[in-house]
Amino acid sequence: MNRIVAIVVALAALVVTGLGGAVVASAQERVLPSGKGEVLLSLAPAVREIAPSVVNVYGARVEQRQAHPFLDDPFFRQFFGDGGFGVPRERVQSSLGSGVILDASGLVITNHHVIADMTEVKVSLHDKREFPAKIVLSDERSDLAVLRIEGEGPFPAAQLGDSDALEVGDFVMALGNPFGVGQTVTQGIVSALARTQVGISDFQSFVQTDAAINPGNSGGPLVDLKGDVIGINTAIFSRSGGNHGIGFAVPSAMVRLVLDSARAGGGIVRRPWLGARLQAVSPEIAQGLGLERPAGALVAAVEENSPAAQAGLKPGDVITEVSGHGVDDPEGFGYRFSSRPLSGEVAFGVLRAGKALTLKVALMRAPEQPPRDPVTAGERPLSPFAGATVVNLSPAVAEELSVNQSDKGVVILDPGSSARYGFRRGDILVSVNERKIANTRDFDSVWRILPRYWRIVVNRQGRILRTELQG
Repeated sequence: MNRIVAIVVALAALVVTGLGGAVVASAQERVLPSGKGEVLLSLAPAVREIAPSVVNVYGARVEQRQAHPFLDDPFFRQFFGDGGFGVPRERVQSSLGSGVILDASGLVITNHHVIADMTEVKVSLHDKREFPAKIVLSDERSDLAVLRIEGEGPFPAAQLGDSDALEVGDFVMALGNPFGVGQTVTQGIVSALARTQVGISDFQSFVQTDAAINPGNSGGPLVDLKGDVIGINTAIFSRSGGNHGIGFAVPSAMVRLVLDSARAGGGIVRRPWLGARLQAVSPEIAQGLGLERPAGALVAAVEENSPAAQAGLKPGDVITEVSGHGVDDPEGFGYRFSSRPLSGEVAFGVLRAGKALTLKVALMRAPEQPPRDPVTAGERPLSPFAGATVVNLSPAVAEELSVNQSDKGVVILDPGSSARYGFRRGDILVSVNERKIANTRDFDSVWRILPRYWRIVVNRQGRILRTELQG
């Protein structure tokens, strides 16, 4: 009797029930489908769910072209007119991208690089309606921006999914307006997670996909088969400008933080402050610390009275986890930590002298100490600082501009006209004509002088640059 039962169980294990109740005797046997339902597999239900919330984003700005000096002469204008040699003095610069509505009130997520420096923005909905849009927040560090549709809602909004639940091999779809041809859907899989060495933004931990992404898809959603947004398509890896099957999307966890910041107002993204300087774990460092492999974020320095110091983090510690998620490098840590909301605390997995520890770090904003006290230099024609706005460097400013928090002094917030001399946002002014610039009051007195020569020392992301300009 037992033998008969065993045979019946073995035969049952070979039977597989297919779609619509069709039965095949083995994995190798091929049979014709008995009906349309057995072969009709479609992503159409998920597309119908997400498509109405996907928008086209158009940006524009008017640039003044430099006119030929002859055109200021009334005699030459008689022949060439105000345009001059057939070339208009004004030129309209435009951009094209995609976006997705994530709030029925009309909040749209897109890429920062789609609308950067644009003075006019419009969005076109799936149903062909077109509205002007206001830039609520544009965050270069995450390459995300939030727009508000200036029209009467409610608008069709998509659901934001959980990017932390993704696995390599999951099916995904990319929606957008590639090459301006109109809304397009492509399908693929998640090729990789936590891609950090891409060089697109400050917070790098991208979802990689082989779903076709092309120019114009930027800002459009990457969605799962339920129609939930699990990323915002940001970049492609390509030598020709077309799709090569390697696309990158900002995970929805970072999208959620930026969207919540836009809802809270203020125009900037508020991120947690750590107060520690990190570096990558090289094979040599891993060997010296007795690590099994070169992974994690090595703590190089800790600021006094910072959340890192209060939690007991020390130089030489290696951060291996943030809230249970593994960390392979400082970029991966930056994403995991910076995408956390500003409340409560987060658990760090730390290796110290070969022992595993768990430290609780408070999630708090960086302080504005010292106060910014901004100073803007006047538009003097012979001054290299003409139009530049500088502020005192504080932990909050360092976080905002992505500069080293241990540096002190004055940082350029907006270079203004001084950009033509090579000055950049985030440059720290060390000294001017051998005078140390400790605060904005020092700068306010220095920019007003008219020396024969300007000798300027700048700290740019840890590199000391020296320049001498004629006054």
